[in-house]
Amino acid sequence: MGNIYGDWLKAQRETAGLTQQQLADAAIMTRSHISHIEAGRRVPSKEDARRLDRALNTGNVLSSFLPEENAAVADYFEAARQLEQQASMIREFAYAFVPGILQTERYARTVLSLSFPPASEAECDRLVVTRLERSKILEDPVTPVVWALLDEGVLRRPVGGAGVMAEQLGRMIHLMECGRVRIHIMPYGAGVYPLLQSMLTLMWFEDQPPVAYSEGLLTGKLHDSPTAVTRLQNIYDLALSDALSLKESLALLRATAKDCGHHG
Repeated sequence: MGNIYGDWLKAQRETAGLTQQQLADAAIMTRSHISHIEAGRRVPSKEDARRLDRALNTGNVLSSFLPEENAAVADYFEAARQLEQQASMIREFAYAFVPGILQTERYARTVLSLSFPPASEAECDRLVVTRLERSKILEDPVTPVVWALLDEGVLRRPVGGAGVMAEQLGRMIHLMECGRVRIHIMPYGAGVYPLLQSMLTLMWFEDQPPVAYSEGLLTGKLHDSPTAVTRLQNIYDLALSDALSLKESLALLRATAKDCGHHG
């Protein structure tokens, strides 16, 4: 985001004679969170902005003038997208498609072209660019730590055809082989399990409580209630315990990619 918002927040804090720590205490936040917002590295949530307004007696200015994002994503996903860029650990579950941050360009274009009514070519281009921008968090060799639990159907469904799938699976294999991402496959033989009801993303942070994001058809929900987040974490962990090991999952990915290559 641009730093006009952060600069204004800093000016109001200094006018009030507060240090970052004092403002953080008054707004029930952390000092590093305040520092990130002031430096333009983080977009505050609506609740963050409301607490800052109350702490600084700025009416609803900080709430009303939150920085606008130009990213092309569904409205219900925007808050989760922002948090995804700040997370220190991300755990994904998917039962239909490869999670967005792991997608290749051709795979993403195929998935994003499924909208109805169909998106224009220009709009589809914007959506693809935004999805690929999200994946740049993997350019850092360490942070965030990323785990993905994928239903076997994600591997078997020929999204975009054999060539696109071979490329997509190859990227996932590379990420696993270099140790950047851990991927576990839930085999068909495991039967049904609670996570099959929706996609799920769990996120942890260095300076704020963990959150969860679940998504279904044309709907998504960000969960920040400690009780709800803990329950979703437990459901994820339970499913993960029934999944294939890292070694077995990698072997299945390689075999499926090889099969796709033969049919490409």
